[in-house]
Amino acid sequence: MLKKRIIPCLDIKDGCTVKGINFEGLKNAGDPVELAGKYEREGADELIFLDITATVENRKTFVELVKDIAKELSIPFTVGGGISSVEDVRRLLEAGADKISINSSAVRNPLLISDLAKEFGSQCIVVAIDTKKIGNDDLVHIRGGRQATELTTVEWAKMAASLGAGEILLTSMDGDGTKAGFDLRITRAVSENITIPVIASGGAGTGDDFTKVFNETRATGALAASIFHFNEISIPELKQQLKNQKLPIR
Repeated sequence: MLKKRIIPCLDIKDGCTVKGINFEGLKNAGDPVELAGKYEREGADELIFLDITATVENRKTFVELVKDIAKELSIPFTVGGGISSVEDVRRLLEAGADKISINSSAVRNPLLISDLAKEFGSQCIVVAIDTKKIGNDDLVHIRGGRQATELTTVEWAKMAASLGAGEILLTSMDGDGTKAGFDLRITRAVSENITIPVIASGGAGTGDDFTKVFNETRATGALAASIFHFNEISIPELKQQLKNQKLPIR
């Protein structure tokens, strides 16, 4: 059984860490380099950096900031935002990223997934899916959650996996920032329909939320931002709680 991973996320806007609710109302959450160092020391299993406005602003990810954060880390480091080519990925890997995350660019050009997997290996390619329930359907959203597509979430996850994605980062837009718990329904649906690892994201509020997502879905990772940034729960405290529940934690 794969050990479960606890993954803090740095949502970056204008070089600062930010956090909102349902992808809106962003507020400053601290210096990303300082936060990265803190999470390294506390025992995070991985760190994810998402430049959340790069696609909307039609620019590339802050490479220099990626370099500065990478210097603080020995744990796996995933970077996403504004990535649309082999050259973009190579630049970020050279800057210190271990994996890259693609979202809007993969939806627009699904073959990008296979191109990147062939060039760098599937283990390096994370496909991020921002999902929101509209009517009876779970629909994939792009452009930082601003634009709905006609793709249903489970089918897109299956396609991404078949094209060579090594992992899915699944964010429930309905749960994002609410601290009401992970969306177990959509996380379960996606994780049971693909064989690659799934990271659950959106809605973490308590240690019990992590216990539930690991016990009730096949997610192998769980991501959170504000509860870690604002010291509502520490990573060592969370890991001990999960170990007490007999969950296989790194």
